[in-house]
Amino acid sequence: MIAIIIGASRNLGSEGDPSTATAVEGITANAAGPNAAIAALEERTRKDPADVEAWQLLGWSYFENGRYLDSANAYGKATKLEPDRAVYWSSLGESLVMADESNPMPKAAKAAFDKAIILDPKDPRSRYFLAVSKDLDGDHRGAINDWLKLLKDTPKNAPWEADLIRTIEQVGKINKIDVIKSLASAQESRNSDLSATLKSIAAAPIPGPSKADMAQAAKLPPGQQQQMVTSMVEGLETKLAKNPKNVDGWIMLMRSRMTLGETAKAKAALTKSVAANPEAQSKLLKEAQILGVPGT
Repeated sequence: MIAIIIGASRNLGSEGDPSTATAVEGITANAAGPNAAIAALEERTRKDPADVEAWQLLGWSYFENGRYLDSANAYGKATKLEPDRAVYWSSLGESLVMADESNPMPKAAKAAFDKAIILDPKDPRSRYFLAVSKDLDGDHRGAINDWLKLLKDTPKNAPWEADLIRTIEQVGKINKIDVIKSLASAQESRNSDLSATLKSIAAAPIPGPSKADMAQAAKLPPGQQQQMVTSMVEGLETKLAKNPKNVDGWIMLMRSRMTLGETAKAKAALTKSVAANPEAQSKLLKEAQILGVPGT
């Protein structure tokens, strides 16, 4: 049972994406691989112990390499430097869960998730693990209900979507709770039509398709809508190839790729954007985390 829960968590917040090392290589532009990236980040923290970004990335890198206690220590440093960042607290909690081989929900991890959810009630990682805590305490139905609420807020094709659904199904099956209708209802309430996609892109607070473009697209048949959206996104990518210093443009591209369910392309955009703009790596990574880009 614990294996099911922890396995499903690995994509939530993207700590467990197997290609995280690629993003770390991009973020630490001079590193030759994950060990070199870790060494570079360790050196950064030695030179500047107040560099919260370095502690975050170090925690991220340790986690991917299975060094969960080291990851927890690094994230702990990040929470002390910026205590109001929910993602640091939920990342700390997940690292503590993975570091403890005997206790599936250590008190320190639960406290970290509780802190994260206060700071950001929508933080997916803390929402997931707090539901895990309920399940471990015997409140299986309450856990399933919380996971269903998380599913309703989960974008289509998010990295953790399939595992979240599988967890709901398996916990329901083990505890003889029928989740078929609840899952169907949660799925129906999610935004999956192209008009919602168009609105999401149009509402982005960074340069992108104009309101006129969106209005024009909304009048087209569905097939042509898709072609127009794809054309606009590809056009943005072409512009960024010519002007890779446009940080907001990269964020728009990542947002568009995630909205369209093209998670691998969103991840590629993140790697390219950081390689082209190492001075903006903190902003790019934070935005990518918000969007749920794999590997962040």
